[in-house]
Amino acid sequence: MKRTLIQQARPEEPVLIQGFVEHIRNTRKMAFLVLRDRSGSLQATIEKELHPEWTGLLDALTPESVVSVEGVVRENPQVKLGGRELIPSALKVDSFAVPLPLTKDANIDTRLDYRWIGLRGEKERLLFEVQTCLVGAMREFLLGRDFLEIHTPKLIAAASESGADVFEVGYFGRKAYLAQSPQFYKQMAMAAGFERIFETGPVFRAEKSYTNRHTTEFTGFDLEFSYIESYRDVMTLEAELLTYALERVQQKYGEAIERLYGTSVIVPKLPFPVLALPDLYRELEKRYGYRLPASEQGDTTTEVEQLSFRFSMEEFGHEFLFVTDFAAEKRAFYHMQENGVPQGYDLLWRGVEITTGAQREHRYDVLCRQAEQRSLGEDVKFYTEFFRYGCPPHGGFGLGVDRLTMLLLGTGIKEAMFLFRGPNRLTP
Repeated sequence: MKRTLIQQARPEEPVLIQGFVEHIRNTRKMAFLVLRDRSGSLQATIEKELHPEWTGLLDALTPESVVSVEGVVRENPQVKLGGRELIPSALKVDSFAVPLPLTKDANIDTRLDYRWIGLRGEKERLLFEVQTCLVGAMREFLLGRDFLEIHTPKLIAAASESGADVFEVGYFGRKAYLAQSPQFYKQMAMAAGFERIFETGPVFRAEKSYTNRHTTEFTGFDLEFSYIESYRDVMTLEAELLTYALERVQQKYGEAIERLYGTSVIVPKLPFPVLALPDLYRELEKRYGYRLPASEQGDTTTEVEQLSFRFSMEEFGHEFLFVTDFAAEKRAFYHMQENGVPQGYDLLWRGVEITTGAQREHRYDVLCRQAEQRSLGEDVKFYTEFFRYGCPPHGGFGLGVDRLTMLLLGTGIKEAMFLFRGPNRLTP
């Protein structure tokens, strides 16, 4: 018999249900099994006198074992799980589970040690359904605007952001690095005349950071597009992209997110508010008495980002805030500059930076000069070659899929990823 998902099982029709045993109540005359598959849960009700051959099997059965059960679904208003129950005619244990090593009060490290068990819950599955919807909606948005999806190398010859925070690997007798971003190759696609591209793929950062939002490997969603007039075109596209994606998530999963995570999906209004960094400093000092240390001037800090959320909600009623006019030394060498000011931005959402975007420098001579000023000339020579043979003005940004998920659901980064990677975690 072909398998039927629990959600698709219809009353009075023979079905084969396969899944985990979520709960067992085994009495002298009756046994009740709550079965779970990816679509939901269903109670199987067994009268033992009708199946005496199952007695030993039911006595040995353990929670989270995997079973195959044939039978007929009957309506029963007294059953809590949707008023339905499965009356089995055949029962087979596909895999016995030993006692689970996880308890409800297990700490995060123990839960990560046994991540595959923790992921079996409804709440955890919802997280990845939401993430799938989010990424799918962003992909759909861009495909509808004639973007191409590309896949760039993750083994590269030079650091893509700077000389720090990269993982060095041996590569047939020479050095290679794990890519910090697909930045160089996104721009190569612009020089190739692709005009509009995006990519979803792994990103590596060798940061010894132990915050609840940093990880050494994450999934990035990056895009780049040509023939822009300024970085504000990039900001506009990102705002439209996120609004589209969050609206899709809200429509499909808003109620479930509210029920399981206790947070609302807010679909933002366009346009997103924009503020220059010096103006933001002034507002934070005027409103909250916050003064940024001189050593941090020209950039944001965690405290600035958190206060910015408070300010944005009070001033604009908006969870998102674009911040512009960062100091040149705080931005990548390939950002276009105008009068010494990088033509780019950070996007903050709920008090956390989710994007650095910019118009890139596409003029070969200017780009080479900016690379030399950072002593990067030889290291990025292969990259600057992309611009010797003509390249249109362009810009783009990158989003961290896991960080977006974390902020959307109000969880920590370790729980917003399928498998977390950090300075002290390389397994499972």
